[in-house]
Amino acid sequence: MSNSFHDGGNATGHPGLDAVTADTLLEKLSSDDVFRELFNTNPILALAELGVDAAQALAPQVPTAGDPFYCMTTDQLASKEEIAAARIELQAHLTKAGNQTVIFCFEADKIASTLDNN
Repeated sequence: MSNSFHDGGNATGHPGLDAVTADTLLEKLSSDDVFRELFNTNPILALAELGVDAAQALAPQVPTAGDPFYCMTTDQLASKEEIAAARIELQAHLTKAGNQTVIFCFEADKIASTLDNN
């Protein structure tokens, strides 16, 4: 499958997701219970399922602190409604290079404050 990242210029952290992949991710996180469970358990496997090359190369590894995609881990995944309500802001965040070092992007009750601080 094609690379689902774009470089977005010089920035720290890993590259942002391409717009189509980010949109698909957010759609599934706001509607698909099976995908939400996979993402909550292992975001690398969930992103690999969406065709993200970097995630496919790491799967089935579960991300730990300092690993790629650790920024997408949560203690409690935000509700479908919370993700849907912040979809535009999350889309912009996920597609911008360098933002993928920020944790809590998908953490319940922390989406708005995380995106405001970024």
